[in-house]
Order: sequence, then structure tokens, then C-alpha cells
Amino acid sequence: MTDSSATVRPDRHAELAAGLAQVRSRVDDACAQAGRDRAEVTMIAVTKTYPASDVLALAGLGVTDMGENRDQEAAGKAAEVAAAGVRPRWHFIGQLQRNKARSVVRYADVVHSVDSVRLARALATATADRVEPLDALLQVSIDGDAARGGALPGSADPAAGLEPVAEAVADAPGLRLVGLMAVAPLGWEPERAFARLAEVADAFRAVHPGATALSAGMSGDFEIAIRYGATHVRVGSALLGMRPTLR
Repeated sequence: MTDSSATVRPDRHAELAAGLAQVRSRVDDACAQAGRDRAEVTMIAVTKTYPASDVLALAGLGVTDMGENRDQEAAGKAAEVAAAGVRPRWHFIGQLQRNKARSVVRYADVVHSVDSVRLARALATATADRVEPLDALLQVSIDGDAARGGALPGSADPAAGLEPVAEAVADAPGLRLVGLMAVAPLGWEPERAFARLAEVADAFRAVHPGATALSAGMSGDFEIAIRYGATHVRVGSALLGMRPTLR
């Protein structure tokens, strides 16, 4: 592996190191307060809008998991990072259009946002040439608002009900059903959102005992998510600073 710290300005490297130390301390404290093993929680550095040099620096600091939410940006960034000899575990965390499935599976190790049978099938087709299965998390709609994305727990909808989507993923040889993901709905307190997600996750694991991953919580609320069982927290601004303006 290359010396990734050499690809970023010294002042930026110091900023990232300080942000990482603070986030790691917060995760440690949250796990301790929840009575959980720290090894159960993976921090995903959400690097959307940040340059490949930040990814390389974070990798040099020991971060193994990176998250992106737009394929147009992520594909090029992943290629640039790979060309530098660094191979983090890439998580695609944004809403995914079916026509982007083939591109995403070329670099992503995990997709967090599978929320329909049609998307599951598109990913299954796109993974035909992969050596390793693509890990898939089903995005759950906590409030039932389909416009925000997410499969519907308890719904009989054959296209977007949580269980039909789970079955479509589980039946695909190139996909591996590993768990659930959710974003706290607008207007909901994190406590309420993550408590509801924990209920959905408990019921889901009763049917799919191997799907133990739970992706929840961001910079401002991941401690609460950890209290309610999150195994993956998605951290952007607390780690990398204020996000550049999207163009």
C-alpha cells in the first residue's frame, strides 16, 4: 500500500486526524454507555464531495470503510484511489437508480439502499460477473413515505414491501442479504426513529437470522443509533468538516 498521508496537505492531514480521534472517542463512549462491544460497530467515513486525497489520508489513518451516495462522483473517486494502491471497503449509501447498478457493482462492496424488487433484480443481473457477492442492506421506510425511499415493513406490496424485497435479494446468487438501513424521517426525533428501526430489525432477524447488520445514525445522532443496535454508522461532517457546496 502506498503512503497515503503523502497525498494530502499537512494541515488537512492534521484536521482529518483530529476529526477521526474525536469520532472514535464518541463511538467508544457510546458503545460503553450502551454496554456493547466496540468491535460490533463499524464507522463509515462518508466522503461524498470530498477529494480522493482525503480518502487516501483516511486510509493511512486506519479507516477501512468509505461511503459515497452518487455514482457519478464515486466511480471516478474509487478508480483514483485504487490507482494509488489503496482499496478501502466502499459502501454505496444513497438512493440508487436501476440504470446505475452496473456501474456501482464495479467498485462497491456494499449497497445500503436496496428498496425495491426491481432494484434487487437489476443488481442481481449486474453482479453476474463478480467473484464475491455484493453485500446488500435493505433500506427501510420508517414513516411509510415512499417518496423518501425505503421498503415498507409489513406491507403486502409485491414490489416494495420489505419481505418481497428481502426474498428477491436472498434468491439472487450474486447478492448477500446482510441487514437493514434507515434514515431518520424529517421531523422525527432520532430516539423515536431508531427505536422504531430496532423493532423492525428484531422482527426481520426472526425471519432472516443472518441479516444482522443495521446501518443507522450520522454525525449528529449516531450515539443514539448505537444505543438502539446500529452496527454501522455513517459519519461525514464530524469527521471531514463542513461539506463543500454541491455543484
